[in-house]
Amino acid sequence: MLLSFSKYASFLGALLGIGVLPASEFSSRRPLAVTAYNRADTTNRPEENRFTKTVLANDLNEPMELAIAPDGRVFFTERAGKFYMYDPVQKKTKLLYDFPAKAVDKYLNGLLGMTIDPNFSQNQFLYFFYTIQDGEHTRQRIARFKMNSDGTLDAASEKPIIEFPIDLEVSAHTGGSLAWDKHGNLFISSGDNTVPFESKGFAPLDSREGRITFDAQRSAGNPNDLRGKILRIHPEADGSYTIPEGNLFPKGTAGTRPEIYVMGCRNPYRISVDPVTSYVYWGEVGPDSGTDGPQGPRGYDEFNQARKAGNFGWPYFVGDNKPYHQYNFASKAIGELFDAKAPVNNSPNNTGIKNLPPAEKAMIWYPYNQSAEFPQLGVGGRCAMGGPMYHFDPNLKSSVKLPAYYDKALFVYDWMRNWVFAVRLDENQNFSYMERFMPTQGDFRRPTDMEIGPDGAIYMLEYGSVYGIDNEDARLVKIEFNDGNRAPIAQLSAKDTIGLAPLKVAFTNTSYDFDKTDKLRYEWRFEGGKVGSTEANPTYTFRKNGVYKVSLKVIDPDGKSASSFVTVRVGNTMPQVAIKTPNNSSFFAAESGSLKYAVSVKDNEDKVINPKAVKVALNYIPKLADNGPQMGHQQLSASFNLGKSLIASSDCKACHQVAAPSVGPSFTEVAKRYRDDKTALAKLANKVIIGGGGVWGEHSMSAHPQLSREDATEMIKYVLSLADQPTENRLPQQGIAALKEHVGKEQVGRYVLTASYTDKGGAITPLTKSDVLILRPARVQGSDVDGLHNITKQGKRLGNIHAQSYFVLKQIDLKNIDQLTYRYSSKDRDAALEVHLDSPQGPVISTLPYKATGDWNTYQEQTAPIQDPGGKHDLYFVFVKPEKPNEHLFSLEWVQFHRKETAASATGTRQTGK
Repeated sequence: MLLSFSKYASFLGALLGIGVLPASEFSSRRPLAVTAYNRADTTNRPEENRFTKTVLANDLNEPMELAIAPDGRVFFTERAGKFYMYDPVQKKTKLLYDFPAKAVDKYLNGLLGMTIDPNFSQNQFLYFFYTIQDGEHTRQRIARFKMNSDGTLDAASEKPIIEFPIDLEVSAHTGGSLAWDKHGNLFISSGDNTVPFESKGFAPLDSREGRITFDAQRSAGNPNDLRGKILRIHPEADGSYTIPEGNLFPKGTAGTRPEIYVMGCRNPYRISVDPVTSYVYWGEVGPDSGTDGPQGPRGYDEFNQARKAGNFGWPYFVGDNKPYHQYNFASKAIGELFDAKAPVNNSPNNTGIKNLPPAEKAMIWYPYNQSAEFPQLGVGGRCAMGGPMYHFDPNLKSSVKLPAYYDKALFVYDWMRNWVFAVRLDENQNFSYMERFMPTQGDFRRPTDMEIGPDGAIYMLEYGSVYGIDNEDARLVKIEFNDGNRAPIAQLSAKDTIGLAPLKVAFTNTSYDFDKTDKLRYEWRFEGGKVGSTEANPTYTFRKNGVYKVSLKVIDPDGKSASSFVTVRVGNTMPQVAIKTPNNSSFFAAESGSLKYAVSVKDNEDKVINPKAVKVALNYIPKLADNGPQMGHQQLSASFNLGKSLIASSDCKACHQVAAPSVGPSFTEVAKRYRDDKTALAKLANKVIIGGGGVWGEHSMSAHPQLSREDATEMIKYVLSLADQPTENRLPQQGIAALKEHVGKEQVGRYVLTASYTDKGGAITPLTKSDVLILRPARVQGSDVDGLHNITKQGKRLGNIHAQSYFVLKQIDLKNIDQLTYRYSSKDRDAALEVHLDSPQGPVISTLPYKATGDWNTYQEQTAPIQDPGGKHDLYFVFVKPEKPNEHLFSLEWVQFHRKETAASATGTRQTGK
């Protein structure tokens, strides 16, 4: 299917695909400036809220490719064989035909692509790319069908256009996309159909006897084979085809196929053709290696441009023609680098000519890690897809067409990273810059095809969250642009939405409108479907027990509207849960200590509190996914788990589920397999980073070089914890909890004590209330502060500090603390550091008049007293120096909270509160 299986089955779900290199004009491509991506002129960029994304068809099953008819009907396919049509008039989706081809292996092949004829309105022709199997023979077929007059597909009208064989034991790299140029030529993409998993993420050049499916030289590098190519043919009316002039190899050239337009592709899964220039664009999902190695460069995905026929290098080159070494898979001997100017295919599996055309560079290329040339593309799994080129038509009468701002923008997207970029070319059609499309409101769910409709709007198929399963969020969507009046934004809130009848609730309306700034109308529905109020901010009394969904509909003067909701629960009250401690409730010490605590629970309806319903747990979080500066005042649940959080925010779910199978093993399966392996934690954490395979059959795990070893370890800890039924780290309702998990750790995290209680429900549903106590290290590194003003972070330190600069520590308890010690340097400025309560202008509770240390690299420690105002407060550390020079005052390494009798040292203090 889209990506290499190594990417699909990647252990932590980095579906890091495989990709194909498009052909750009060879000698004329200028060198790319590293800073080119910064040159975007976004002066007239339309506001993102002018784009509306609408779901046309939902709950699809592995949607593949789409085409939009001139009358607005949208045709699309599912890999398992179903062919659908969305009717924009009836707003319904209809199954037109179920291809008998089906998906002939578990995850790849099947009904992969489709397109409609450029003259569809006259001839009603459609073309499909699908897999057929006759006994032991399997092949890919591109065939033409005709629509009946009643809008159904005439299955008997099939005319096979072109076919080529595939090796089914290779679960990877199919291609399958179809596109047209302005001359009526049909372009067909095909993958290299090669096993990538035993090449360690590098070029699959294994030419040993009996290893033919491990050698991409037999397909992508073979001029006499149609795999690993983009073909160009001209379909004729009788179902045959002719060869256009200008393909890569002239007709009759021995050892070549004349259909080849582009060779040297790994998996050109989605292609597009500029309707004006007929240039071909596509995304190449690249090889798996996360790092450079003896065999050659790490893997890169690519976006490519072919202005004319050419060789795009695979399997000898990747990215901007980074060469692989010749490699002997038997002896493991490293040979010479391949020559991009004169590549030679000496594989015994090559049935074509040996001397190949010069290799062409990718237009855009990026690895798992951040790209030096294209840093906007981010990090993580990769699966590049080539989208359409948009041409703004000022004469097109459409209220939903993309604006002129996107004229001549090439839309590209990534299946794994869930983004869409608009790529801009210069006057010579070379890459100029790119910008993210709908970065905050796109909500893309693994886009698998994208087209511009005849109305100038974007139509997109989204595969859904997890690869290899029937996703509920797989869908057909439409993105429309509105350059006129926009619908208002409905917003409401309410206090006291939980209580006993009669319950009086005051509702606050904060709705607004982008265009019609006044005269909004309001319709409130409190119970049932009737409008209960038209006031802006009504008050309503609920007199019966129940759960009510209160709605607010906001209507602008033109009749456009939007709605929002809030839930009101009548018949129960929220429990009261509080954690109390005689210790300090903000800090713990560097050495082992303890926390004395007690949890109090009250509930108006539950006269007796069941101790078993009170859940108390202590978790140690060694590091936060966001590097932690906000941890001191976050609210966390009792089930917070760093590894689970890291997995949730990564692309792991693309290939893995917790318990259910997908293309990769479930996390539960992994946990059970390694239940008794004491080396599993270190071994699997390393494997997540460097990649590998062989454990779960043929599927390989992609490399994740962007992950730190610490993060990978936390992810594996969570996965391995699933081997048994989950058990909570339950504590009694009161007691003393040991604080020792941080001892010996280079990076000190947080302890999170949580308590929750679920009541019996009263007259309606049960309600849950929780409290949390978060302890941070008593020594706070400069990089871990909660807020900065006119200060910069310099690694773990703070610097570039001027007069009235300040940093903030939020919700700090100073119980049992009367001293602050600072480790600082100051080259030649004497000044003062004041601690203010709750604002930079709040009461001063501590002052440090400090002296310069003589050099920025000369650090010293100095102590100042601090007063405890009681309770928790935000502390503002404000730098004061009225006279000039009043800049470059201070460099802070850390500040430590402690008692006067407790010596502040390099190892920290004892637990505050003792």
